[in-house]
Order: sequence, then structure tokens, then C-alpha cells
Amino acid sequence: MKTITPQDAAALLRDGATLVDVREPDEHARERIPGARSLPLSRLEEAELAVHDGKRVLFHCRSGAHTASNAERLSTKVGVCEAYIVEGGLDAWKQAGLPVAADRRQPLELMRQVQIAAGSLVVLGVLLGALVSPWLYALSGFVGAGLVFAGVTGTCGLANLLRMMPWNCVANRHAVTAAA
Repeated sequence: MKTITPQDAAALLRDGATLVDVREPDEHARERIPGARSLPLSRLEEAELAVHDGKRVLFHCRSGAHTASNAERLSTKVGVCEAYIVEGGLDAWKQAGLPVAADRRQPLELMRQVQIAAGSLVVLGVLLGALVSPWLYALSGFVGAGLVFAGVTGTCGLANLLRMMPWNCVANRHAVTAAA
């Protein structure tokens, strides 16, 4: 799969190319390139990407790294279409001064919420351990153990808990749209 600059990608979009955002739905809902379809890498195998033969398809993520590392998986979805990866992803698109649709009413991306919550709990555990009781250092240890478990198994209990919070429920109902 070839790479393409954001400026060249914008020109292809004006000519009718299909743009596919491979980030998670919560990321897409908060900030996206106008007209981009959402097809998260986590749902790639089960989803259909309806594109007409010969049509150009452009893929992007936040920085371009996830798209590039999954180029082979993505190429199976495009058939005989000409496919490209947008160099630098959404970040490069914004740096090029190209339009972005942002909805700041959407919650922060789930992984950012996990990072904020885990970091806050670690700091809280250290402060409480120093000021109240050394036993409360265990809170920081518990969070660290949870992060190790998440890294080893690919299952993050904190992310699952945060996903069920009321502010995230609306974002989770966004449908994956991958038809062109």
C-alpha cells in the first residue's frame, strides 16, 4: 500500500476517493476529517467496506503508525481498489491546515481517560501512603498490577469500568459506518 501526503489526499477526496478512519469510534466521534468513514482496526475482520472497483481508498489514524503497521490487513478490505495510507495521519492533516471536524462535547478518548484515572490513583496512593498510613501505598501497587495485567492479557479492567460510565455511554452507541 502506498503512502500519500495530506495535501494529495485532500485532492483525491475532492475527486471522489473514500477516506477511512481506522481509529476507535470514540476517537472518531471527538475529532475527524470531514467525510471520513469509521472502520476501527479492532473491528476490521467483521466489518465490510463497500467500495466500487477502481475507486481510490485512503486510510488514516492519528499519527499514521497504526495504519502503516496494519497495511496488509487493510489491503484485504479494498479488493482491486487503489489504496493509500495518509502520511502522518490526522496529526499531519491538521498541521497542513486542512479542515477537521471536532466535537468537544464528546468525552475524551477512552485510553486518555484510563491514563488520567490510573495516574491519579497512583498519585493518590503515594500521597495517602505518605500522609495517612503506609498501607495506602498498596493503592499504587494495585494500579500498577492492573496495568501489568492489561498489558499481558490485552484486557483492561479500568477501561471496561470507564466504558460503562454515563458520560461514555452515548459515545459507545455511535454506529460504525464503513459504506462508501
